[in-house]
Amino acid sequence: MNRRSKDFKWLALVLCVVLAALALASCGGGSSDGGSAAGAEAASGEGGGGSADAAGGGEIKVGVLFSTSGALTITEEPAKNAALMAIEEINAAGGVNGKTLVPVYEDYGSDPALAVDKIKKLIMEDEVVATVGLYTSASRIACRPVLEENDGLLFYPTFYEGEDPSPNIVYTGACPNQQGDLFVPWLVENVGPKFFLLGTDTVYMQLINSQAKELLAANGGEVVAEEYVPSGHSDFATIINKINETKPDVIYLNLNGDSAVAFYKAYKQYGLDSSVMPTASFCSDENTFGALGPEISAGHMISINYFNTIDTPENQKFVEDYAAAYGSDSVLQSVAEASYKSVYLLKYALEEIGDGEVTPESIRAALADVEIDAPGGAVKVDSDNYHLYLKARIGKVNADGLLETVYESEELIKPEPV
Repeated sequence: MNRRSKDFKWLALVLCVVLAALALASCGGGSSDGGSAAGAEAASGEGGGGSADAAGGGEIKVGVLFSTSGALTITEEPAKNAALMAIEEINAAGGVNGKTLVPVYEDYGSDPALAVDKIKKLIMEDEVVATVGLYTSASRIACRPVLEENDGLLFYPTFYEGEDPSPNIVYTGACPNQQGDLFVPWLVENVGPKFFLLGTDTVYMQLINSQAKELLAANGGEVVAEEYVPSGHSDFATIINKINETKPDVIYLNLNGDSAVAFYKAYKQYGLDSSVMPTASFCSDENTFGALGPEISAGHMISINYFNTIDTPENQKFVEDYAAAYGSDSVLQSVAEASYKSVYLLKYALEEIGDGEVTPESIRAALADVEIDAPGGAVKVDSDNYHLYLKARIGKVNADGLLETVYESEELIKPEPV
């Protein structure tokens, strides 16, 4: 090799080193907006950030797992929004022990099988400290083995059937004893004893209808018919005919997502009257009724622990902040409120743990018997089962399409999962 060739190769090597150094400086320098960029990447499910154990990065990854596609979007999108809003509020107030919460959002498309893939990614690849999310019992049950086998933790914000709780799940929605145990007797006494049970064919709907049948038998009620439809079902003509034939006092209606909207429209189209046979639901909510308008939704009832019309300063601020962030067309409901307070419960636990090891066990231990103020009022973590003490509420849609509280328990009700 001649000297000129050697000099040229040496110059090329030096140039490569210089260029590499410049590239590292431009990527790793102390940019003032680096944290927000990482948060934006994480929110779209593209990585960024670090776990609580990676304290050097000053970031804590939190999974957010809801459906913004598929049949359940109408319910789950507000829950996703509320969780992200809580994370933004916490970061704006200084984060958690000086660290930034970085959301890693995943859409499971209303599909329990896809939810399993997403929760695996969040736990094993993204290494989130915990995940807030899921809506249906089918998705929760499908993800449970992944959580338990990989030491993951889920904050589950949905009212559910209360069966066989997991040590890797903190349940921030209502149990049946905080909903149906009060709702069914109230309906028998105030509306009538004859019930038509109609639900989406899911684990949750089957179990709550079984519980409703027991409560009806104990309170002088009866079941005139029981029907189930597949998820996403939209043709209710045959079922409306059966309702007309059986003439129930109450249509005990628990349909998921878009199916509920389709049923209420058919209900109105075929001339059913909420003053004669109203629907009573766990699953319908402010988004369902908002999509329908008061001309269809007025007179129907739901039982849940939170309505967005609760008249307290805390709830008014929550509703106003949400509208400012996501627009007045995106309406808050119980699962969204539970997602919001799930993030604040996680914040509390992480602050208590401090520099200690963050595990599902240490988070649960930090939350034992903790009380916090949420938009729906004070709640308390039950250290026996890691569900929440909640108030029970029954609401009826008024002529303006808003839910009016017609019953509220005096005290917080202890959760009693089976």
